Amino acid sequence: MAHLLGAERVGVAFPTRTVFESISLGLEDGDRIGIVGRNGDGKSTLLRVLAGSLEPTSGRVTRRGGLQVGVLDQRDTLDPEGTIAQAVVGDRPEHEWAGDARIRDALAGLVGDLDWHARIGDLSGGQRRRVALAQLLAGDWDVLFLDEPTNHLDVQGIAWLADHLNARYATGRGAFVAVTHDRWFLDAVCTGTWEVHDQVVEPFEGGYAAYVLQRVERDRMAAASEAKRQNLMKKELAWLRRGAPARTAKPKFRIEAATQLIEDEPPARDPIQLAQLAATRLGKDVVDIEDASVELGGRTVLDDVTWRIAPGERAGVLGRNGAGKSTLLALIAGRIRPTAGRVKTGKTVKIAELTQELAELEQHEDDPVRTVVGRLKSSYASGGKELTPGQLLERLGFRSGELSTLVKDLSGGQRRRLQLLLILLDEPNVLILDEPTNDLDTDMLAAMEDVLDSWAGCLIVVSHDRYLIERVTDHQYAVLDGRLVHMPGGVDAYLERSGKGSVGRSGSTAPADADASDAPALSGAERRAMEKEAASLDRRLAKASSDRERVLQRFESADHADFDALAALQAELAAVDERIEQLEEQWLEAHEALEA
Repeated sequence: MAHLLGAERVGVAFPTRTVFESISLGLEDGDRIGIVGRNGDGKSTLLRVLAGSLEPTSGRVTRRGGLQVGVLDQRDTLDPEGTIAQAVVGDRPEHEWAGDARIRDALAGLVGDLDWHARIGDLSGGQRRRVALAQLLAGDWDVLFLDEPTNHLDVQGIAWLADHLNARYATGRGAFVAVTHDRWFLDAVCTGTWEVHDQVVEPFEGGYAAYVLQRVERDRMAAASEAKRQNLMKKELAWLRRGAPARTAKPKFRIEAATQLIEDEPPARDPIQLAQLAATRLGKDVVDIEDASVELGGRTVLDDVTWRIAPGERAGVLGRNGAGKSTLLALIAGRIRPTAGRVKTGKTVKIAELTQELAELEQHEDDPVRTVVGRLKSSYASGGKELTPGQLLERLGFRSGELSTLVKDLSGGQRRRLQLLLILLDEPNVLILDEPTNDLDTDMLAAMEDVLDSWAGCLIVVSHDRYLIERVTDHQYAVLDGRLVHMPGGVDAYLERSGKGSVGRSGSTAPADADASDAPALSGAERRAMEKEAASLDRRLAKASSDRERVLQRFESADHADFDALAALQAELAAVDERIEQLEEQWLEAHEALEA
């Protein structure tokens, strides 16, 4: 492999602190590197030094002669008076850029739903980010430096970007380096991971899963002060190893080593205990949405949605930007009323929302963290244990010295974690999380997931972070064309159903559309038989749902000290859930065949 660039004993220091003392690393043809680390440890600084936009205080960065470097940073540098066409392809004649497959792919994947001649200044922040990414990917670069490339992309957009980068670097020519907190993306595209911490850069082989294993091994050999981080990472690794086979088979490490590390690690969540606590706190009725439709600005956003949220349900909601996910959350929370249909909320339900606006902190801007937390309550129950607010703060990554910091002086990630803490201390039994990963690094995401694992209640999550959705929820739904559709196959089934070939509207590049168009039409007899099967599945699903309700009612009346009885009920509930999942998969296949 040809050498592209290298850093030799590079140091970076600012008047108030030293970011790096003496780091040496290199980039070769074929390298696909993800940079991870805590917020503020220097990830973006490292990217700028390697890209040449920041001169190091000491040492040097060497580059191969004629090396072409492309950079996507977090600043918006597009000309607001220009058009999308001018930003992406400049003054090049159409026959020149239209004949380049790479440019066509970038245009279809990122800006296919936008007016080609729209003014940049009239676009939303997310649309401008997509234009900037399309502009970069349309260029011919030897090395790409990407700072948070998945920001403002939905699940389809992130999947498309991963596919594009994998195809672009499949030949082993060129390289890219990406700073990102999206752990699924790291696993999907990266062959190596650089962790930035304590003024050094530590390299690891493979993507996020491989990095977690190697970091656990490193922490096992570290001093006793590292024990807490080790335990958290072991829990993360345990979930990775118990997850989908594709996630754990890809990294280049010994599976035996991972199995040995987690053999005594319990599952991330205790379903028996959580089901028991959720039924106790919530009762039978949570939120029932029945045949609800919502019209906003003359447009039907949600159409005939039915969703009966069960006690203890942990659900993720997927959908494109603008599909209606936030409207669905507002409907559940009671902030808006349906135009048609109804929403019924149980009498014991207490709903809390982790919104994107951080409104809960506005009245506390001039108060120290310790004061804000101390006003609420003296203890918090988590996983059967009583925690003080200080202990909960510690689990969410706050150091003791940060407790005296004024709220207005906190970083974005710290404010996000404090917002979650205040909500948890208020003890809701239905928790709605709207894009909870904003401003959080990978360590803090793991810490937040650790807290949510022991939280008993209903959890509804809207996020473009695929890893988080798969990690903390048990079921996934999607908002498609205003309808709420259950996705028994998870995110993969959603991508197949919606088509991942485009961030905007789907087109000829979307694999799901292509498959549907190639499918043979049903004959009259086949259609009648399929309609009969679909009707039968509807009845069987209704019966299975009733069976599930009866099991949950028995949970309520059961002796909570009789653990054998609770275990038997949990086994019965698991069997019913498995039957429902199988029936839903059959139902989905039947209706897809009828719609083809």
